Formats: sequence, structure tokens, C-alpha cells
Amino acid sequence: MTMPTIRLMPKAEARAIRHGFPWVYSNELVTDRRTKAIEPGTLALLEDSARTPMGVVAVNPQSRIIARMLDRDPEAVIDRDWLATRLRAALAHREALYDAPFYRLVHAEADGLPGVVIDRFGDAAVIQPNAAWAEVLLDDLAAALVEVTGVSTIVKNGSGRARGLEGLPDETLVMTGALDGPVPVAMNGATYMADLTGGQKTGLFFDQRDNHAFVQRLVKGRRMLDVFSHVGGFSLASLAGGATQALAVDSSAPALELAEQGAGAMGAGDRFATRKGDAFDVMAALADEGERFDVVVCDPPAFAPNRQALDAGLRAYERVARLAAPLVAPGGYLCLCSCSHAADLTKFRNASARGIGKGGRRGQIIWTGFAGPDHPQLPQLAESGYLKSLVFRLSE
Repeated sequence: MTMPTIRLMPKAEARAIRHGFPWVYSNELVTDRRTKAIEPGTLALLEDSARTPMGVVAVNPQSRIIARMLDRDPEAVIDRDWLATRLRAALAHREALYDAPFYRLVHAEADGLPGVVIDRFGDAAVIQPNAAWAEVLLDDLAAALVEVTGVSTIVKNGSGRARGLEGLPDETLVMTGALDGPVPVAMNGATYMADLTGGQKTGLFFDQRDNHAFVQRLVKGRRMLDVFSHVGGFSLASLAGGATQALAVDSSAPALELAEQGAGAMGAGDRFATRKGDAFDVMAALADEGERFDVVVCDPPAFAPNRQALDAGLRAYERVARLAAPLVAPGGYLCLCSCSHAADLTKFRNASARGIGKGGRRGQIIWTGFAGPDHPQLPQLAESGYLKSLVFRLSE
């Protein structure tokens, strides 16, 4: 089947695309009526303004990212075998890193599958098809995933802001196999319970694995507080690291229930407690109660998911730091995290420092962490470096 051809405008950065930039924006492409009529998810041949072929792209005229580079070979055939080849390369990297099949298997553009996220949970996998082309080829992608990894259960998680930007509907369903409840996940010596169909994102945040491990080094024989805990990310890791007590705070009762199940599965239920409520309100209440912890971790949702939300998001991160700092015992540690694309490390660090100062404390940064190596980045996409983790040692 002959692919349609689309062409860059003369002002477009063709050299950047040749050097690895994976996207074509709508203002860089000749968008005549024929191009605008292309169905979202259609594969096309991309040419530069001189009509030199540049590769095979996936087109979505409804998106600001109108074309995503799939293969720089203009003769490439994007089919199940092509998908399997990309998946094998991704799997080889993860198997070199981890001795158990719990990780992010595909991290979108960096793994050569633009807009596709796949998290693996043993014999189950969750696919997030966040680009139109992946929605069109989802059955082939799922079949290739089974072929390459041998998973027996595949969940489609079709929710989130990224799909909305592509004009795709929300839809979450079990495509193959079956689930009879949360999936236990062993990580850093802790046991997490991941809800693959009803939890946040794909059910667990693998990206914090290395930051969990660092906090484990600080908690032995100490008491810790995990704010915005989700299913107990930092608190369960801390219990595995020898914390005497961990308190998890979250606004979601189902998430806290999963955290409790994880603590029980680890045999650490007697050292674990939860508190449901708005994180800001709970931190203020803990301060009023005179509570102090040796280690405090705050891992909130993305307060600045885009540039329009940046100023408000930075104020929110500052507020988190201001409320958390007084809860840290002298000589204790405060870990502050951001998963906001729009807030770079410098802006996040400055907001955190302001908040700590306004909370009446001073601190030194002892750790700057990012997403783990199963979340690779393209150097051309600064936005992909979304996760930042700062650990401060606080004095009075």
C-alpha cells in the first residue's frame, strides 16, 4: 500500500530532524487540504522542502505534533515484525539492568516507539498508546509484545492528558488474559501492590526506584513520613531499609489500602500507619501536633504539567517545602520530588530552597536524583527529563 507523502516547509529545521529530533510541529509542515485530510495515525513518507525523503512518520493533523518519526529508512515497513524488533531491543536493555521482570519496558520516543509507554509487571504488561498511530496499530503491538516477552495479560491504559492532545478517547480495558486483583511487585526489597486497571497511571511508578533506594540508606533505625505516598512508594522502601516506623499520607483511600496490603505482605504492618487527607492540611496538622520525623519525603503529582501552569506549580512546590521542613527533626532529611515537565531542575531547586527557608530551616543538598535507566531520554528532548528528586539535610 502506497503511503501518502508530506513535506516540510523551507523554514523547518530539517537538519535537527536528521540529527535525531523525533517530532514535526504543525507549523513546520506544508498543510494543504490533502494533508489535513489524512486520518490520524496514518503512516506517511516525510520529505524535506527539497523533496528529499527523510523517513517514515506517523501523522496526526489534529495534534500540534503533526508527525512523529518512526524510522529514518524511507523504505521501512512498519508492521508487527518491525514492532517486535523495537521491543526486543528495549527488552535486552531492561534485562541487562534488572533480575526480575518489573520495569518500564518502553519509554516512548527514547525506545523508538513514539508516544508509547509499556510497563511490565511479571506476566502482565500495561500499554499506554498515547499517540494516534499506536492506537491504530494496537493489536499488532500487543501481539508483538506477547511474542517478545511471553506476557499472558495485557492491559490497555487509554487515559491521561497526552491522549487528549492527540484527540483520542479515554479507555481502559484488559486486552488479553485476566487479572484477579492487584499484582505484587518486588522492588528494592519492598513489596508493592499494583492495581493495573484502577490505579494511577499504569499502577506503579517504576521511575522512582533509584530514589527509593537512596532514601533507604538514610532511614535505618529512624522514623519517616511519606507524603503523597500513592501505594507507599517511599514508605514501603523505607520499611525494607530498616525504618522503625513509616507514616503514609495520601488523599486516596484505595491507594492507602494497597499500601497497607504491601506492608502486610512484607511482614512490616506493625511498623506502618496511614493517614488519609489533603497533604497540605495533614502536614499543617502534624506540625500543630508537634510531630517530628527523621526523614520526610514529599512526592506530589505534577503541579506544572505545562508552561501555562509553571508559575502556579512552582508556588505549590514552594508551599510543599515550607510545610514539610518544620516536620524534619534537626539533622534529619527532607526529600522533595517533582514530576513536572515544565519545571526544570533549577526552577524546582530554587522553589524548594525558598520553601525550606520560609519554613524556618536551612539545608544542604546531598542527593539529586532522576528517573532510573529504564526511563531513557533522547538528548534532543529535554522534556523527557521530567523527574527530579532533591534530598536535603536540614539544620535549624
